[in-house]
Amino acid sequence: MKQTLLIIDAQQELMEGNKEEQGVFEKEKIVNNINTVIEKAINENISVVFMRDLDVSNGEGPGFQIHRDIKVPSTAIIIDKAATNSFYGTPLQEHLIKNNVDHIVIMGCKTEHCIDTAVRTATINHFDVTLVGDGHSTSDSKNLSAKQIILHHNETLHGHYNVDNFSLVRNTNDDLFKPFHNNYR
Repeated sequence: MKQTLLIIDAQQELMEGNKEEQGVFEKEKIVNNINTVIEKAINENISVVFMRDLDVSNGEGPGFQIHRDIKVPSTAIIIDKAATNSFYGTPLQEHLIKNNVDHIVIMGCKTEHCIDTAVRTATINHFDVTLVGDGHSTSDSKNLSAKQIILHHNETLHGHYNVDNFSLVRNTNDDLFKPFHNNYR
């Protein structure tokens, strides 16, 4: 089974916040969990792909870059995107298919936008997904706290399926790169 770790929008300004937007909930924990899973991926020879949103910090400068405390492997692939959907208008799907990937582990920001969209799009594009439940974050909305948004998405995306492929939610300390999707087929 070929796998990829996909880290979405873990960018400096998005995670830390700015004058208009608050930072994400439990950002230190998320950064630590991302680093832990990156280390696991490296130890298992699993590729790491980062997506960066061009809307963050107008697509330039230090705010646009991957968060300064995330240990980006030298072998990581970095893809920029202009939409909420990491698959839209990017070479992500082509890269995954070319490398025979069939399982994607997803982490990053923001839960209800880019994370949710990536999980759902991946399953309809014939990938199994493991969403790292303690590896994605967001900020408070007008109606829900960030914690509520995260918990809600962990609940609704666990077992989300599109006929042949589906997502499971597991945590950083789980053996994320030993998927057990076939146990449910």
